[in-house]
Amino acid sequence: MLEFPIKRTIIIDDSKKKKRGRKKKGDGEKTVIHGTVNLPKKEPLKKLDPLPKNAKNLVIVESPAKAKTIERFLGSGYKVMASRGHLRDLPRNQFGVNIEDGFVPTYTNMWDKRKLIEDLQNEYIRSKKVYLATDPDREGEAISWHLAHLLEIDPHDKCRIMFHEITKKAILEAIKDPEPIDLKKVDAQQARRVLDRIVGYKLSPLLWKKVCKGLSAGRVQSVAVRLICEREEAIKAFVPEEYWTVSGTYTTEDGLTLPTELTKIDGKKAEIPTQEAAEAIAHDLTWESRKEDHEPDTITKVEKRKRKRQPQPPFTTSTMQQGCV
Repeated sequence: MLEFPIKRTIIIDDSKKKKRGRKKKGDGEKTVIHGTVNLPKKEPLKKLDPLPKNAKNLVIVESPAKAKTIERFLGSGYKVMASRGHLRDLPRNQFGVNIEDGFVPTYTNMWDKRKLIEDLQNEYIRSKKVYLATDPDREGEAISWHLAHLLEIDPHDKCRIMFHEITKKAILEAIKDPEPIDLKKVDAQQARRVLDRIVGYKLSPLLWKKVCKGLSAGRVQSVAVRLICEREEAIKAFVPEEYWTVSGTYTTEDGLTLPTELTKIDGKKAEIPTQEAAEAIAHDLTWESRKEDHEPDTITKVEKRKRKRQPQPPFTTSTMQQGCV
C-alpha cells in the first residue's frame, strides 16, 4: 500500500472577491512557500476585557435545528450557534493541492459563509468558553479543526465535545468532559478531501469531453463507474448454455404424493444439455421402461433439517416501486 504524507496546513485567505477593472500595482500579490500562501497578517482576535456581565459559554454545532434544542437543554448560561457544515475548503477555481511537496492542501474561507464566520468570531470574543460540538465523525472533526483556526483556539486545548444522541443527559455529560481535537481524524478527512480533488480534477475533464459538460467524478463515482463497466463487459462476454431439468411426482402405497427432481446420474451431477437427452432420461425413468427389472423405486434416506426463515426487509423506495409493477 502506498503511503503519502499529508501535512496539516491552514492558509489564511480572507481577501474579497476580485473587482473588475484595471489592476493596481501590488494588488493580488501572493508569495507561495511550500504550499502556504502568505498574506498580510490580520489582527488577532482579542477577548473583551472585561467580559460583559451577561457573558455566556459558546457551543458550536453543525445543524441549526440541533442548536435550538441543545440551547434549551443547556439553559441561559450557554449560547448555541450552528456552523451549517464546513466553513473552509479547497479553492473552487484552483487545484489547491501541492503534490510536489507532500500533498499539502490550501484552504480558503468559503465566500458564502463570510457573514457566518464574522458572527461566530464576534460571539467568540464576548464568550467565557467555547465548546466545539460538531458531529462525531471525521467530517465533524475537520469542521471543529477549521473552527479552531478561525477562532484562534489551540486544537490541543480541551474544547471538543461529542454526543451520540440529542438528549439532555448526553449533552450535559459531554459538557463536563471536553477533549482535544482528534488530529488523526482530521488527517483522515484531509486525505479523503485531497484524494477527491486529485481524482476529480483528472477525470472530470474526460467526462466533459466524452459524455457531457458539467459532470463530475471523484473517488466514489470513479470506482462505481468502473464496477458498472466491468459488469457490463461480463454481461457482453457471457455465453448462454442450454440446460434441462427432469422432475416427477411419485405416489406411495398409502396414497401420499411426493414431488421429486433428478439431481444426480450415476453419482454425478445431472447435466442435461438438450431436450432430446431430457426426454430420453424421462423415458428411462418411467415404469413401463423398467418393468423387466422388477425393481420399484424406493426411498433410501430421509433427512430432517430445521431452517430459519428471515422476514423480508422493510420496503425502500426502489423495492416498493418494483413491487407495484
